[in-house]
Amino acid sequence: MFKKILIAEDIDSTGFGLITVLEKLHHAEIVHAKYCDDALLKIRKANLDGLPFGLLITDLSFEADHRQTILANGEDLIKAVKEHQPSLKIIAYSIEERTYKIKYLLEDLDIDAFVWKGRESSGEVVRAISTIFKGGEKYLSPRFNHILHPTTLLEIGDYDIQLIKFLSEGLTVAEIGERFKDEGKSAKSSSSIEKHISKLKLYFKAKNSIHLISIAKDLGLV
Repeated sequence: MFKKILIAEDIDSTGFGLITVLEKLHHAEIVHAKYCDDALLKIRKANLDGLPFGLLITDLSFEADHRQTILANGEDLIKAVKEHQPSLKIIAYSIEERTYKIKYLLEDLDIDAFVWKGRESSGEVVRAISTIFKGGEKYLSPRFNHILHPTTLLEIGDYDIQLIKFLSEGLTVAEIGERFKDEGKSAKSSSSIEKHISKLKLYFKAKNSIHLISIAKDLGLV
């Protein structure tokens, strides 16, 4: 099992509760960091000392306070860790529910597990650790298993990306239909385009078209 585990979590009760559970089940050195910057420094120092961490468990959201930080959240920390120690196993432990974001973490940032914070989440963390230690398989909280099955979700393809790009340019639904026609693509009726925009909003949990565009830009889709 992992000999050194780092927990990045700004809520004391959550962090200490997880530490207590893991100490009972694993004979490992468990270190806690309340800030993402501190977590990265601990990872770097451990590597310099020749005693690297084997696992990082990190929340995604960290509340801002008086302290200035470079890494504002768990996603920033994950990206920094991937550059500094690509082999480090990572579990995202969060209340995040947006399926596109979870899929992005698993597939694009290549984390090893996503555990949703809930009533039985500490037990799930234990199962996630066991799963990824054995190697070759990612762990995902059961409530989100469907997001890894492409047939159950809207697939984001070239048409979707182009549609969002047109929206970001301020084009109306009618103008978007004309642009598709001008580009030699299959013409879409206004009602068909509107329905597809609605599906994209549902998929990304966007409140409106502006929010949809913002999410797509954050993910680098447009």
